[in-house]
Amino acid sequence: MNNAVSVRDVRKSYGGQPVVGGVSFDVAAGETFGLLGANGAGKTTTLECVLGVRKPDAGSATILGMDPRAQRKELFQRVGVQFQEARYQDKITVDELCRTTRALYRDADDPAQLLARFGLAEVRTQPVESLSGGQRQRLFVVLALIPRPDVVFLDELTTGLDVKARRDVWNLLADMRANGMTIVLTSHFMDEVEALCDRIAILRKGRIVFSGTVAEAVAAQHVATFEDAYLAYAESAEIAEFAKIAENAQAIEGGAHESL
Repeated sequence: MNNAVSVRDVRKSYGGQPVVGGVSFDVAAGETFGLLGANGAGKTTTLECVLGVRKPDAGSATILGMDPRAQRKELFQRVGVQFQEARYQDKITVDELCRTTRALYRDADDPAQLLARFGLAEVRTQPVESLSGGQRQRLFVVLALIPRPDVVFLDELTTGLDVKARRDVWNLLADMRANGMTIVLTSHFMDEVEALCDRIAILRKGRIVFSGTVAEAVAAQHVATFEDAYLAYAESAEIAEFAKIAENAQAIEGGAHESL
């Protein structure tokens, strides 16, 4: 099976503090892969290292067999990216932003059709800054899809959307997956992960504590729901960390007693 994304032992620290600590995973072509974890777990930094936005301190990543830093121009034409926050020129309208984005790509999709599919046709002439949070989030997904990407990275793609809008986005992503697109996403919604992801990896403090399918995560924790399994992995990692600290403290204390 060909891998669209391969990540090997990626590490990143800020000010000597590890944020990503040796992350490795593969995403098969045509697969939807979820990278999960609490706020501050290292999800966004991991994606930024994979995309070449940030240079990792160690490790490597490839997308479609290419180095995202050394072959940025070629990958730019084949990869779509949507992050939680994006800044654009003041007063620029939705239509102007979409047309400007389309001009950057050789084989771009029709922005008007994408805007219609995501329920944004009626706001085409409005400034981006005037959009509601949900509308802006949908627009960022549209911008990620304009290049007709082989791989798309979506960071908290349905944050700020109501229930119907979330389901509409799910259906659109399912259609894209059926057409062979590889999707890498982060999400805090467990029902979304269950509905969309073929496989997942759960991050805790910059390290992967589980990798596999949702069903495997539930079975391994002997719980009823994926939400329970997700919480169990997060808690078990924290408990293991505290246990290690306690063990080290006991060893130090024992050594001190022996020296008396």
